[in-house]
Amino acid sequence: MPKLGIAIVGTGMIGAVHHRAALLAGAEVRGVAASSPERATEVARAWNLPRGYRDIDEVVADPQVQVVHVCTPNHLHRAMAQAALEAGKHVICEKPLATTLEDAQVLAALAASSGRVATVPFVYRYHPVVREARARVAQGELGPLHLIHGSYLQDWLLDPASNNWRVDPALGGTSRVFADIGSHWCDLVEWVSGERFVDVSAAFATVIGERGAGGGQIFTTPAASGAMQAVSSEDVAAALFKTGAGTLASLTVSQVSAGRHNRLWFEIDAANASVAFNQEDAERLWIGRPDQREEIFVRGPGAGSAEQRRLSVLPPGHAQGYGHCFEAFVADTYAAIHGERPEGLPTFEDGARSALIVDRVIASARSRAWTAID
Repeated sequence: MPKLGIAIVGTGMIGAVHHRAALLAGAEVRGVAASSPERATEVARAWNLPRGYRDIDEVVADPQVQVVHVCTPNHLHRAMAQAALEAGKHVICEKPLATTLEDAQVLAALAASSGRVATVPFVYRYHPVVREARARVAQGELGPLHLIHGSYLQDWLLDPASNNWRVDPALGGTSRVFADIGSHWCDLVEWVSGERFVDVSAAFATVIGERGAGGGQIFTTPAASGAMQAVSSEDVAAALFKTGAGTLASLTVSQVSAGRHNRLWFEIDAANASVAFNQEDAERLWIGRPDQREEIFVRGPGAGSAEQRRLSVLPPGHAQGYGHCFEAFVADTYAAIHGERPEGLPTFEDGARSALIVDRVIASARSRAWTAID
């Protein structure tokens, strides 16, 4: 296949992840845009790229760019993704797709009408054992679902000195912890279980009322400067969902849970078996059977579902993780641009679905009432 020319907009941690995944997928990275032309030039030099773009307008005007990766703070997603789509580019846009439901729906509709490939990195779908869990649910092995439960816990904002743009609603959006990581859990669980949430009762809490005003790089703790600023976005959230089939699902999310660096965990309990997945131990899928029997399915290319085998690029015992998931997602996006139809590729439609759930979770937390997701 001919190499795709791509541009990356955003040079933080996630921009670097996109850059590596693009290279491994065989793309030609034409250049990068950043928070300033000077920063773009600096990163282009560090990444050995031919060009540092002045801004998004210069990116989308480049005829050698077919794909734009939007890796900026959340409040910029709508305008940048829209500019790329209207210029005829394919787009990978970081989640959340937008900071409002309306903007996310506009982008999803624009992507559909443009005929371009437009995807969102819900990359936890790409853990091989997650594919195994989905296959077993879809094949009916588990039987009718009884209960879905889980959590997504982090600790990078536990220290009051820690802060960054995600904490500011003007930059990150009204919801922080739920929109940032609860959205991943919801996408994953709906996709694995095959059931969609139709109602939610949610609650938010801000447990650290003031944070260091200095900010810092994501997932790091800056030194306390003494200056503090008030926080309005939530540190923790809890939600109880009901699916269209009547299954209850409970979720706890936190960015202030000591020792939990990136623990996305879910369990699906059904009539014949249960399955559980822990992203911090992503090589294994736990399977509970009747009569107190337990099984552990270990990731590998020699067993399990076709999708599990496809995504198992290393032998058992050679651990795969988040980076491999991201690389597979980007490779599948590029494959879709070349006309293939990869299974489970998350699109702007999925991004709009996530925005709808987040919108209704916020509404429920504010009203303290059950809220329909429609």
